[in-house]
Amino acid sequence: MTFKQKMLPVITFAKIDIRRLFRDRVAIFFTFIFPLIFLFVFGGIFGSNTGVSFDVALLSESKSEFSQEFITKAKEGGILKIDETATTLSIANEKMKRGEIDATIQLPADFGEVKNGQAFPSGEATILYNQSNEQGGQTLAAVLNSIFEEINAEFVTNEVPFSVVAVSTADERQTRFDYVFSGLLGFSVLSLGIFGPTNVFPKLKQRGVLRRYHTTPLKVWQYFVGNVISNAMVGILSVATMFIVATIVFDLTMRGDYLSLTLLIVIGVTVLFGIGLAVGGWAKNESQAAPLANIVTFPMMFLSGTFFPRYAMPDWLQNVSDFLPLTPVIDGVRLIITEGKTIIDIAPQVGLLALWAVIIYAIAFRVFRWE
Repeated sequence: MTFKQKMLPVITFAKIDIRRLFRDRVAIFFTFIFPLIFLFVFGGIFGSNTGVSFDVALLSESKSEFSQEFITKAKEGGILKIDETATTLSIANEKMKRGEIDATIQLPADFGEVKNGQAFPSGEATILYNQSNEQGGQTLAAVLNSIFEEINAEFVTNEVPFSVVAVSTADERQTRFDYVFSGLLGFSVLSLGIFGPTNVFPKLKQRGVLRRYHTTPLKVWQYFVGNVISNAMVGILSVATMFIVATIVFDLTMRGDYLSLTLLIVIGVTVLFGIGLAVGGWAKNESQAAPLANIVTFPMMFLSGTFFPRYAMPDWLQNVSDFLPLTPVIDGVRLIITEGKTIIDIAPQVGLLALWAVIIYAIAFRVFRWE
C-alpha cells in the first residue's frame, strides 16, 4: 500500500470530524464562544491600563478653600472613585461591610486651615477601613501619603540625602491584558484538546460508530492522525477568532511573528489532544470520561498559569508545574506575544512538549478501545 493510499483514510476522517464539529451546536459553543466569554471577562478586568483605583466614601467637615480644592482634584484624579451616596459615616460603614466601597476618608473641620501663624495650610486625613479589607486600607493610606508628600513639597523644601525611584522595564505598548491573554489562549487549547474528545468518543462508542469503524481496514494510527489534523485546524480557527477580538476590542499588542505562534498552537493542540484521546478512547461512557478528564485538567488549569501567575506559588509548586503539559504552551505563547521570541527561541518549551507527545500518545495507543 502506497503512502497516498495510507493517508486517504486520514484525510477523509479529518474532513468528517470538521463537518461533525460545525454541525454540533454544543461543540461550536465550547470551541469558539466559551473561550470568548473568558476573554471578555478577563479583558474587562485587565484590559485597561489605568492602574490602581479605590472605591471610597469621602466625608468632609472642613469648609476651607484648600479642602474644597483637594476634594475637586480627588474626584478628577481617577485614583479615587468617590461614592456620592455615602454622605454619612453610618452609610459608609454599611457600604464597607457589604464590600461596596474599600474605605472611608474623613477630613476634620480644621483640615486645610492655616494654624498657629503658619504660612501654609495643614491637616490630617483619617482613613477608615473594614477589617476584612485591611490590605486595601493600608494601600490607600500609602497612596494618600504619596499625594500629600507632593503637596507638602510645594510649601516646605526638605531635601533628603537618600531616595528611591521605581522604573518599569515593560514596553510602553504592553498592557496587563497582553500578559493575561496568553493564559486565555492556553485555556482555549486545553478545552479543545481534552474536553472535545472526552465528550465525543464515549458518545460514538455508545452509538456503535467506532465499532463499525473497527470492522473496516482502518488502523488506529490513521484514526488518531485524522482527528489530530482536524483539531489542529479547528484550534487555529479558535485562536484566530480570539486574536481578532482581542486586537479590536482590547488593543492587544503582538510583538512576535504569527508563524511561530501558529506552530506552537498546533504543537500544543496535538499534545493535549493526545490526553483527550487517551481518556476518551479508554472510557466506555461519559460517566467514566468526565471525572477522569476533570482530574487531568484541573491541575493544569490552576497550576500552569492559566488564570493565576505561577510566580505567586511556592517554589516547590513552581518546580512541579514546570513539567505539566500546558505550562510550556502558555509560557511559549507569552514569550512570543510579549517578548517577540521565535519558535527557535522557545526550543526548551517545544522540546518538553515533544517529550510529552511521545509519552501521551504511547499511552493513548495502548488504552484506546473501539467499544
